[in-house]
Amino acid sequence: MNFFIKRQLLQFFFPSRCPVCGKVIGAMDRFCDECSDSLDRYSGSFSVKGASSFTAAFLYNDKVRPAIVLLKDGVCGNADYALGGELADKLKADGLADCIDIIVPAPLHRSSQRKRSFNQAELIAKTIGRELGKPVCSDAVIKQRKTPDQKELNRIMRSMNLKNAFVPLNTGPLRGKRVLLIDDVCTTGSTLAELTSLLLSSGAAEVHCAACCKTPPHRSKKETELS
Repeated sequence: MNFFIKRQLLQFFFPSRCPVCGKVIGAMDRFCDECSDSLDRYSGSFSVKGASSFTAAFLYNDKVRPAIVLLKDGVCGNADYALGGELADKLKADGLADCIDIIVPAPLHRSSQRKRSFNQAELIAKTIGRELGKPVCSDAVIKQRKTPDQKELNRIMRSMNLKNAFVPLNTGPLRGKRVLLIDDVCTTGSTLAELTSLLLSSGAAEVHCAACCKTPPHRSKKETELS
C-alpha cells in the first residue's frame, strides 16, 4: 500500500500526534507548528573518526528530548517518522543524499531490542531510506555483547566499553558501497566510530554518519561555573 494512503487511513483510527507535546496533528505532519518552531536545529561542526562526514538534524536538549524518550521507552509514537524525516531533509540540504548508496542502522543487543520491541535506529533508517530512495541493510552488523549505557561512562570508558561489542554479519551488500550509518543520538561519537571502523574493514568504500540529535559540546567544570 502507498505510504501516503496508509498514513491517511491510519489517521482515522490512530491519529498522529506530535512526538514532543502529544498534540494531535495531520497525518503527514511531523511535529505540531509550535514544537517545530521551538526545536533547535543542529548547526555545529563534528567529526567521527574514520567517517567521511557527520550530519545531525537537531541539537539534543530538553526541547527534543520527549521524542527521543518515546523511542527509548519502546513507544515510537510518530517519533521515528518525525525525526527520520527531518534528518532526511538535512541530508538533502547538505548535498549528501547523492553521496550514499545504502543505509545501515546502529544495532541494538538482542535483549535490548526484545525489551523495546524495535530498534529505534532501524525505524529512523527506514524513514530516511524511503525519503531518499535508498535501500536499508539492517543485518549488516550485530551487537554481540550487551554493554553498560554509554551515557554513564566518561569518554575513555565509552571507547573501551564498545571494543568487540559489534561483529559483521551480512556485509556483502556493503562492499564497494558508500554507506550511511544512522543512530538516534550522538554524544561523543564512540559508537559511530567503532561501527565506522568495522564497516570500512568489511569492504565499505566510505562511511557517512548521521544522527537525529547531537548533544552540545562538552564543557569543563570551570567553563560551566563561568557561564
